[in-house]
Amino acid sequence: MFTARNLPVYFCALFLALLFSCSGPSGGLRDGYYTAEAASFDAYGWKEFITICVWNGRIVTVEYNAKNSSGFIKSWDMNYMRTMNAVSGTYPNEYTRLYAGDFLAKQDAESLDAVTGATESGETFKRLASAVLRSAVEGNAAVVLVNMGESSF
Repeated sequence: MFTARNLPVYFCALFLALLFSCSGPSGGLRDGYYTAEAASFDAYGWKEFITICVWNGRIVTVEYNAKNSSGFIKSWDMNYMRTMNAVSGTYPNEYTRLYAGDFLAKQDAESLDAVTGATESGETFKRLASAVLRSAVEGNAAVVLVNMGESSF
């Protein structure tokens, strides 16, 4: 389980693992930038997205967030953060970093750990991560739109 307390240790270990890694992930990721985003805005007016950078066949950066129709980023929304944190015990600026860090460490979309209080965003993240990985394998740098289907968020 990820917590804010162990985040610095986690990122230090992640940095060392990437520094000393000799082989890339299976699947043959092509170097470049790749983005997947929800095809439409959710019930709260947000559209989640993931952008990755692949270098030497490995994911080296992950950005995960959401934007509204004006382009405002969800993790910058203080009112949303306060409301969600009071109800769920987490907030976008925290769980987006945790999901992105887990994806970066594991280089895999299927084995990601759920963040308590942000499980629906975790499911969305997995779907977007799978789509962005397919783009990286294909070398398709176009933004991939992912239909999120029926969702309560």
